[in-house]
Amino acid sequence: MMHLPGRLRSVPLSRQELALIAITTVWGGTFLAVHIAMRHSGPMFFVGLRFLVAGLLACVLFRRVLRGMTCADAGAGAAIGVMIFLGYGLQTFGLQTVSSSTSAFLTALYVPMVPFLQWAVFRKRPGAMMFAGAALAFVGLVLLAGPSAVRVGVGPGEIATLVSTVPIAGEIILISVFAGRVNLGRVTVVQLLTCSVLGFIAVPVVREGIPAFSWVWVATAAGLGAASCVIQATMNWAQKSVTPTRATIIYTGEPVWAGIFGRIAGDRLPGVAIAGAVLIVASVLVSEIRPRPRPRQRTPGDSRAVALPPRDRDRTQRD
Repeated sequence: MMHLPGRLRSVPLSRQELALIAITTVWGGTFLAVHIAMRHSGPMFFVGLRFLVAGLLACVLFRRVLRGMTCADAGAGAAIGVMIFLGYGLQTFGLQTVSSSTSAFLTALYVPMVPFLQWAVFRKRPGAMMFAGAALAFVGLVLLAGPSAVRVGVGPGEIATLVSTVPIAGEIILISVFAGRVNLGRVTVVQLLTCSVLGFIAVPVVREGIPAFSWVWVATAAGLGAASCVIQATMNWAQKSVTPTRATIIYTGEPVWAGIFGRIAGDRLPGVAIAGAVLIVASVLVSEIRPRPRPRQRTPGDSRAVALPPRDRDRTQRD
């Protein structure tokens, strides 16, 4: 824990927050795998297959609770699943014509969006340090994307990526809205299968053909499906106690890990990108800072007397 002067104090990370940090590591490692898989498959088919694997794994993991499925569970899972599909689908569609740096810059716009959505939905304003953390995270993401990402056009790819920020933010908010009201296992199964079904439905809509068989997209979809199952289940569990704004700041670690894995694969990170990664890590620490509660001011008429030491109490009685 950090020691801070004055009226500021730091709060140790909870188990839920540590779990979210862990899944951002896994999340960041999926970018390289998806990039390779896109050489052998179309985006919508791959999204459908990836989340089909994730949904089937979730069915196995949560099989004991599926019989008790309620309308509330199904509705919550379907709503979150639609947001997941729109976020992944639009972002993947955009990456066909938009560079990864530009996509990262445009997607980063969901970061400053979430605190205000949280304020509107939950009627509770995030603390000042939460806003500061979100601002640091956004700047860090822009630096990580690179200066060239700021020069964006108005093509279909840019528009699709920009629109994808809305469902990405919506997913984070919806998970918190339904947290504690529905069953974790059932909602996880429904949201993953909903995303899969929508992905396969979108294949003919966007005129995308079924790819030729390749062990590359089969193995990648299986591995990423398992990762998606773990990621979504963890998000559903952790956001029962972690606020949407706090979770969003933690999720910004995803591109940092993506850059690290890319560096391992041979990519070179410029100095400005490293500075952006440092700001993202700093944003998590800054958002942990809380103001110390101000001590209660006692008034002359306060009925609760302050206990005196024995000597002073005896002297007062004699007087």
